[in-house]
Amino acid sequence: MNSQMCMQELTLTIELTKVSKNYGSNSVLKEVTLKIQEADFVCIRGKSGVGKSTLLKIMGFLDTPDSGQVKLFGKEVHKMGDGERSSLRLNNVGFVFQFFNLIPSLTVMENIELPLALAAVNKSKRKARAMELIEYFQLANLADRFPETLSGGERQRIAVIRALANKPKIIIADEPTSSIDDENTQMLMDLFTRVNRQEKVTIVLSTTDLYEKMPVHTDYLLKDGKLQKTT
Repeated sequence: MNSQMCMQELTLTIELTKVSKNYGSNSVLKEVTLKIQEADFVCIRGKSGVGKSTLLKIMGFLDTPDSGQVKLFGKEVHKMGDGERSSLRLNNVGFVFQFFNLIPSLTVMENIELPLALAAVNKSKRKARAMELIEYFQLANLADRFPETLSGGERQRIAVIRALANKPKIIIADEPTSSIDDENTQMLMDLFTRVNRQEKVTIVLSTTDLYEKMPVHTDYLLKDGKLQKTT
């Protein structure tokens, strides 16, 4: 049985069990336990510096905990080799960062194609997928432009589209609204909602805003290294 078939049979979920992370004497995560199901839309709130980015990086195994267990799709991440982790992340997890992380020397289309190129998708299929996405989200007019010519909101929407290139099952977004204004924040949240509802993509995002209402299924507060469910 090939690996793709195995993935389809697994329950789509992120599971953290008693995950802890320290930086020197600073304990940023203290036995955090969390379970996220397929097509969930989850918000992790907390003030700057409380460990939200660390928690999201551990979920996407860009970082490792000092103790505790991380499972993705029912598989224990710490038991995987580097190659298996990288492949699983590349093909199943899309990342959206606070400061866009678009490559300035590439056009919008080329930026969207980048994850597909890393996954060794051939050029014609890369272009077709990128065009499919940019047209679906009605941003085809930006295709040949470079990131520096875009507004902050446009850059962040392109970053989300790029995160969707490899048809991920999960999008992890680290403070995606912190660098854009209220109007673009609403547009971005509408985009996330559409992706979550129509594409059934699991979305986990973080924010420093403790009170702003978000169109999410579950809200958590990260404080003093502990994760508390608020809704």
